[in-house]
Amino acid sequence: MTSPSRTAFVLAFATIYLVWGSTYLGIRVAVETLPPFLMAGARFLVAGGLLAGWLAGSRGFRVTARQWRDNAVVGTFLLLGGNGLVAWAEQYIPSGLTALIIGSQPLMMVLTEWAWRGGHRPTLLTGVGLLLGFAGVAWLAAPWENAAAGGLNRGGVIAILAGCMFWAFGSIYGRRVRAPAEPLTASALQMLCGGMALMLAAWAHGDLTGFSPATISGRSWLAFAYLIAVGSLVGFSTFVWLMKNSTPARVSTYAYVNPIVAVFLGWLILGEPVTTRTLAAAAVIVVSVAIITTQHSRPSPPSQGRLMLEPAKVPEGA
Repeated sequence: MTSPSRTAFVLAFATIYLVWGSTYLGIRVAVETLPPFLMAGARFLVAGGLLAGWLAGSRGFRVTARQWRDNAVVGTFLLLGGNGLVAWAEQYIPSGLTALIIGSQPLMMVLTEWAWRGGHRPTLLTGVGLLLGFAGVAWLAAPWENAAAGGLNRGGVIAILAGCMFWAFGSIYGRRVRAPAEPLTASALQMLCGGMALMLAAWAHGDLTGFSPATISGRSWLAFAYLIAVGSLVGFSTFVWLMKNSTPARVSTYAYVNPIVAVFLGWLILGEPVTTRTLAAAAVIVVSVAIITTQHSRPSPPSQGRLMLEPAKVPEGA
């Protein structure tokens, strides 16, 4: 088998950097006139259905009852807990700042891994990264200031951080399932099951009450279509390809680039403010993520009883 060309790698990394960095902007525009949980639920049901249909037509879609169950759990935590809360929060938090806060996701991954039964305690340097990342998020959110004085909406910040926790739980649960489905099949199952969970949340949240497609703006429909076609299908497919042909450490570099792309696009297209504090807090968060990811990708001597983990994955604005 011939190795992929350098051009293929460049295009793939450029795609994952730009696509997943742009989804925060897409969500922000979509929820301007689309109810958040309804938007997210419909997005993943459509994307999951398209992917499942393609798999069924190209090579068959064979799934066991256990795989349905496991991926239903993972999809609910990732997409309802992670993406759904982010979509709700982006009604109140600018897209660029949302991406920066989600940049702290590896911190949640480390803590969840540590708390899990049989998990492993982080190294001292990882602990430093955890504290540094927490400080960066706190500085960015400025809970001591109200929104009028420059702070962020506290409910929105709490929802994003909770979404990071749900994403971490779902990711680690997914790594521990027995007899997992192959990646594309698992992705389709998670999008279908997570989409159904999001639709139930939309009903409970009241997103369906008085909803009329006529009230949705043209640019929200365009953002919604972009999230389905580019964010979910192209972005995830490229990620799967890279994970097969590159190393986890290299692929995880999108965790550093996505927030920068999101802040730039938010400023360029929506006129979202970029302050000195935003830039400084972003630098602190990126440094903390770099510390933690480097520690995860570094092999540990067997005598020290530590497990070498792959870098923590950060959710796309997904």
